[in-house]
Amino acid sequence: MDHWSESEGKRAHDPIFQTYFSQNCGQHVEDFCKGRSADAAVTPSQRCILVPGPIIVGAGPSGLAVAACLKEKGVDSLIFERSNCIASLWQLKTYDRLSLHLPRQFCELPLMPFPADYPIYPSKKEFVAYLEKYAARFGICPTYNHTVVCAEYDVKRLFWRVRTQATGRMGDEVEYMSRWLVVATGENAEVVQPEIGGLKEFKGTVMHTSAYKTGRVFAGKRVLVVGCGNSGMEVCLDLCNNNAHPHIVVRDTVHILPREMLGHSTFGLSMWLLKWLPVHVVDLFLLLVARAMLGDTARLGLKRPTVGPLELKSLSGKTPVLDVGTFAKIRSGDIKVHPDIKRISGRQVEFLDTLSEDFDAIVLATGYRSNVPFWLKDQELFSEKDGLPRKAFPNGWKGERGLYSAGLTRRGLMGTSLDARRIAHDVEQQLRAEGKYPGVFL
Repeated sequence: MDHWSESEGKRAHDPIFQTYFSQNCGQHVEDFCKGRSADAAVTPSQRCILVPGPIIVGAGPSGLAVAACLKEKGVDSLIFERSNCIASLWQLKTYDRLSLHLPRQFCELPLMPFPADYPIYPSKKEFVAYLEKYAARFGICPTYNHTVVCAEYDVKRLFWRVRTQATGRMGDEVEYMSRWLVVATGENAEVVQPEIGGLKEFKGTVMHTSAYKTGRVFAGKRVLVVGCGNSGMEVCLDLCNNNAHPHIVVRDTVHILPREMLGHSTFGLSMWLLKWLPVHVVDLFLLLVARAMLGDTARLGLKRPTVGPLELKSLSGKTPVLDVGTFAKIRSGDIKVHPDIKRISGRQVEFLDTLSEDFDAIVLATGYRSNVPFWLKDQELFSEKDGLPRKAFPNGWKGERGLYSAGLTRRGLMGTSLDARRIAHDVEQQLRAEGKYPGVFL
């Protein structure tokens, strides 16, 4: 029996919890489960577990941050994670040379700063170590290898009903019920695979960046990277540094900025300037400095959008590329730039400019998307189109009836921290308004 099943069995006979539940639901715990079983035609092998605190879906940085902020308020939570570890995207689906693109002070989670001896841009390994210490410090123990297959609000009983299943196995489902549901599955839950004519018949290796680890395995090979975001650019640099011959497909306009300007991080400098100047003025400043440092990127096939980098980020969520050395390789000719792909035949790739090249491998740096619409039965807080909150930042963290969103506002880890603090405060205020001291749920 897992620790939550055991603790919930004890709570079902706890007079304090019985009083809490009957006051809010108007019925006894056992009667509630019987009623729910009758409604859903549950088989005897399925279980119904009541959770007095919030249910959090996802054990990435967002889920951990919410759990820690709740714990500080005296409210325990239950986290479901479909993988076998925290921060599974970072641990299992990122390349080896990855580091934080922003300085560490802009990426720390609530209540615990990075160690003082960490570099300005912590590596993947250092960031994962920080998250593991974070979870240990706040006693966060996610329920691993459990995929949430469906979550919907029961308007009759005023509870969220969350059905889970062992990841990768078809079997009995377990249903959990709580007043609060926190969606923390992230903006990068599922890979995006583009439709490219002939890609499935390509004779070489095809992989998404989620499977790419190092360029060493491609030494001496011609590799086409599709996508010119931060991941695509950095994979190209890694391929170059490992004696491969990378080419990159630029399918859209892109803002490339130096990671540092005038002795400061570009992001930090931008945040400071925004305290005094409007966005369009800061954008103009960034582009002027970038032009002085990088030259005209359009001459090399990297046309800039008509909207400035910060305004574009605010409007569409598209992040500018913070260059860590890739642009110099493009300028020197070590990385070749191509327009979008027209078709693929065998190992040959034809581009829209009619040029054709042969490649040994294709790496798809085509990004990720949210998976919220696939399992959450809600059309108010989240958009069915992209699985992100309908309301713009900073108002997308809270929905109706105890539904929350953490880390899905396209504001990175800074947005995650803000969401987590607000969610914890909101839950605490609800409990106190009902005359219930949060610590009773620990």
